[in-house]
This record gives sequence, C-alpha cells and structure tokens, in this order.
Amino acid sequence: MDIASDKSVKSALSEKLAASGAVLSHYGGAETAAHFGDANAEFLAITQAAGVYDLGWRAKIAVTGEDRVRWLNGMVTNNIKDLALNHGNHNFVLSAQGRIQGDLYAYVQPDRILLDTEQSQVEPLLKILNHYIIMDDVELADISEKLTAIGVQGPHATEILKRAGIEPSCSDPLIICEVNWNGIRIAVTPMANEDFLTYELWLAPEDASRLWDSLISAGAKQVGTEALEKFRVLAGVPKFGVDIRQRELPQETGQNDALNFSKGCYIGQEIVERIRSQGNLHRNFTGFLLDAAIDPGAKIMRDEKQVGEITSVATIPTQQDVRHLALGYIRREVGGAGTRIQIGDTAATLAALPFKLS
Repeated sequence: MDIASDKSVKSALSEKLAASGAVLSHYGGAETAAHFGDANAEFLAITQAAGVYDLGWRAKIAVTGEDRVRWLNGMVTNNIKDLALNHGNHNFVLSAQGRIQGDLYAYVQPDRILLDTEQSQVEPLLKILNHYIIMDDVELADISEKLTAIGVQGPHATEILKRAGIEPSCSDPLIICEVNWNGIRIAVTPMANEDFLTYELWLAPEDASRLWDSLISAGAKQVGTEALEKFRVLAGVPKFGVDIRQRELPQETGQNDALNFSKGCYIGQEIVERIRSQGNLHRNFTGFLLDAAIDPGAKIMRDEKQVGEITSVATIPTQQDVRHLALGYIRREVGGAGTRIQIGDTAATLAALPFKLS
C-alpha cells in the first residue's frame, strides 16, 4: 500500500478553469484541469513555446521553531543546514529501512523552512514528521490554503513573464526571488535548466485568477495535467505513488539530486550509505523507447523470471509522428541504454533519461 492519501482538495483555480473549457480531474490530490481539449497541442506549447498551468495540486508546509534546521536536517536525505537563504533542494523522506516514504522540496526562508510536495502526500508526511518531534522546538503547519502556485513553462516562458509585467531577478533552479506585481506579492522560483525552462509563481489563492488571466493575455497557452504527464515521462521524472512506491530505495530511482553523502545522520541514512559504499544496487530506473503502446504495470520477463516493470507510459507527439515512451525499472544485468528487450509482444529499447528524441 502506498503512503499517498486518497483525499483530494479543490484547486483555487478549478472553477475558473472549468469555466474556461477545461475538463477537470484529480491529480496529485487536487481537482484541477486535465486538458483544455487537446493535450498534444498543450504538450507542444510547454516544449516548443510557452504554456501556463495550475499548480494547485502542490501543497506547502511551513516548518517553524528554533530547532527547525537541525531537526529537518535529520529527517530528510539532502543537506538543509547549509542551504543559503531563499535556496532550496530536493529531498526524500525515508523509513528506517531506507525505503522512500515521500518526496519534497525544502526552501529556507527568513522565519521558516517551506516544504513543497503534492497535496496527496501532506497527510501521510505530516504524520511521519510529527512522530519525530520529541523535545524539539519545531512546529509543522499545512499552509496550502494561504499559498498556491501557477506554472509557466517553455522556451518562451521568460518572455511571457516579462510581457505580463513580471521581471524575475533569479534564474538558477530552486532559488526564490520575490517580486511585486500590480500590488501583489509573488515569489518566483525557477525549477529547471534551459532545456526545460520552467517557473513556479507562488501567491495568495485569491490573486491566482488575476495572474492567470494576465499570463494568458501575454500569450501563454492553457495546459492541463495530461500534457504535464507527457512531459514528465519525456523528462524522466519519477512520480511518487506511481514510479516511486514504498518499496523503492533512493538510488534505484536515479534521483541523485535528492541525496547528500556528507551531511551526517538522518533516518534511513545507514542503508543509503551502505548502497553507495558497497555498490550493491540491483536495478535502475530507466527509460524505454517502445515500438508500440503498452499499459503501465507491464512486467518484463526473461527466462520466466521478472527482470523489470513499466511504471509510466506516454505517447509523445513529434513533428513527424508520435513516439511511445515509458518509465520503469530494469535489473542491471539486462543492460544499459541501447539494449533491445521484449515486453510481452512489444519490442523496446532501453534509453537514458531524459529522453532525446531528435
């Protein structure tokens, strides 16, 4: 059983998106736009032009108290104590056995550490984290009702922001810069490199509709979560509850940006260090270029033995046709990028992540 909660909240923008022609669905624990009529066109917008999408399925948890830095540093897999002000990093929360219980981004702000995760992870993560507050001066609060987010993505994303009157003063990923937009306080956070240019705009929920309209007027195309899922697979990003389950170990997922091997002790650290020092990793998260579409959950067999599994699939539009991509796990002895394998009746090629389709 996965740790993600089945509960779902309504995004601050969900009613506006429905009125704009969106088909709503539940994603990451929130009701938001699945698509606006053509998920393929929306995917092309965020990869070739600029798209805007609701991030109401992301939640914010405030960590306050005098012991917050020391305490959180002992709870997560990355280095919190050496983060500069307004900088963030990617983290896992592990069990004592080193299995992944959740993932999040942590940002150091003047009076708190802000945790960013999916809405579906809030309840289980708070349960885990609160369990380890013993004699520490630490408090955790879900502040998602006070802070929502909008994403702007694509090679023209910076241009869209400037047209809308937003001049971000930071460009490196996971750094928060604050701007004043028409009397509204907005935190701008770049989330990716030049290949996948993305900004997150954090603001009060009551201001989200106004900002959304401005970004649309500036030329951004409305995008739903179906297009975001296509992009997620293309970028090779595992999703908690889908590609990352409670049985996964951190190094199996390939998310090395979430690990720090010199920060000291944290829950599950002994297992992570043992894998690093002994090199005893049996399987890897990888990409699959499929000859035909398949369903997630497909098992990869060799000599009547399971050697891998498919966890996510996506059909990606290209200028010529479509490509069928998948994410999943494969045992290391099967081979690396370029290896041809069989998944049921479908042939596939192992691919490095992120996918390169050109």
